[in-house]
Amino acid sequence: MPRLSDLSLTWYAALPNDRALVGALQQSLMIATITAVLATGMSLLAALAYFELRAQRTAWFLTVILPMFVPGVIQGLALSAVFTRSGIKASSLTVIAGHLLWAMPFAFIVILTSFAAVRRSYLTAAADLGATRWRQFVDITLPLIRPGLISAFIFSFLLSLNEFTRAFYLAGRQNTLPVVLFGKMNSGASPVIYAMSGTIFLVSVACVALASMHFMLRLKLSPAGRALR
Repeated sequence: MPRLSDLSLTWYAALPNDRALVGALQQSLMIATITAVLATGMSLLAALAYFELRAQRTAWFLTVILPMFVPGVIQGLALSAVFTRSGIKASSLTVIAGHLLWAMPFAFIVILTSFAAVRRSYLTAAADLGATRWRQFVDITLPLIRPGLISAFIFSFLLSLNEFTRAFYLAGRQNTLPVVLFGKMNSGASPVIYAMSGTIFLVSVACVALASMHFMLRLKLSPAGRALR
């Protein structure tokens, strides 16, 4: 039975020496960052389009969230076949495309929910004062939905960072971290793998905790937060 004295940080210290894991981590961080930026921006545009539509709202909503219900294996194989027939070689860009298709529906729902803070009366009052649609968006809508945008970015980043199935079919020579970890597990588990997994878990929890603390602090300092107290 393991004892408390058996605990060690040796394998955590050995992480920088594993070039395959470090390279895969760098690749995953780059892909996750680009995916999160694109997913957040495109989901914001999709949410704005949703509110501009009338009769077609339901159809537009279902179209945007449809990839959420497609199994990862089917989605990865389909995209791989399309890229291959189009002459597009597997690379980071193909992985980003697959991850974007997966992350965007979740980011869209998060941003769409954040629009509940935007009341029509705010925009009407701004329009009466001469504000253009752009000024209404920049000065009123954007500040109110900023927490939703940040949440959508974090959500998309974590979804991309941990995505394995789609990356398995779409990655090029430089695989993402989940693919490399899967390969190393099949070839013989090493304690370094668990050290990397533990590090990513702790960093992810820390990022979410810091974001939550930031939102709570902003809520307490806001007029609405002071009114609730």
